[in-house]
Amino acid sequence: MKKAFLTLFFILLFQTVAMALDSAIKFVQVTDVHFDAENDYSVKVLEETVKDINKLNNVSFVIFTGDNLNKPEAQDLDDFVKIINKLKSPYYLVLGNHDVFKSQNLSKERYNEIVRENNIFWFQRKWNYVFKKSGYTFIVVDGAKEVIPGPIGYYRADTLEWLDKQLTKNKNVPVIIFQHYPIIDAPEFTSSRLKTHRTYQPEKYFAVLDKHKNVIALVSGHFHVNSEVMRNGVYHITTPTLLNNPPVYKIIDIVSKDELSPIIYTHLKQVEIKE
Repeated sequence: MKKAFLTLFFILLFQTVAMALDSAIKFVQVTDVHFDAENDYSVKVLEETVKDINKLNNVSFVIFTGDNLNKPEAQDLDDFVKIINKLKSPYYLVLGNHDVFKSQNLSKERYNEIVRENNIFWFQRKWNYVFKKSGYTFIVVDGAKEVIPGPIGYYRADTLEWLDKQLTKNKNVPVIIFQHYPIIDAPEFTSSRLKTHRTYQPEKYFAVLDKHKNVIALVSGHFHVNSEVMRNGVYHITTPTLLNNPPVYKIIDIVSKDELSPIIYTHLKQVEIKE
């Protein structure tokens, strides 16, 4: 009887630990890399960042939230992908205003093709996409323009309709959204620059978010500042450019226990650039 009791105890303990592990995840956000293959410092920063991330334990994935390139050139993208392919963790990409320009032969479609040519594990066909890990749903939302690129974010009506459907489909799962353009103003951002970098008609985006209760965080870049603001239960996280002085990226931990709402921890990690 005692042996049976101990066996049951350890089974329950194992299940409890497994559930706790399933509800915790750590990932890395790198944003506004502005990679330029002809700029030695830019190349060095990205290479050292990849090495630094590879030293971390238990990283589920790395997300690059736009402006991966400084200018929309195919060769720069090719070199960029070859460097980040050295990451030990899988990575995902978001497009920013510096990444694509259709008239310069780097359309969204061509951008996708180049990534796929260099990474056999890149399965995305569109820039609005979904992936799932450890009981969480991650949604990448595209606000970049490829015809007339610019610093004003624009989330098209069909993109917001798609997002609405994805949030409904995943209504019983905590959701984290990744995008380049923030939809909430950063207090740290100067008012003059905010006028040229804010998102067009953010109220339409908020109308979608406010219909759903499963979004716990929206993670973006673009502003080049560190800002974290809570709005209606959604944690809006904005991270500085990798080319900050010193270079930085963000480690994000999400933990959920029992039936409590997930708790989000963020940490800016500096990258040491060796001469």
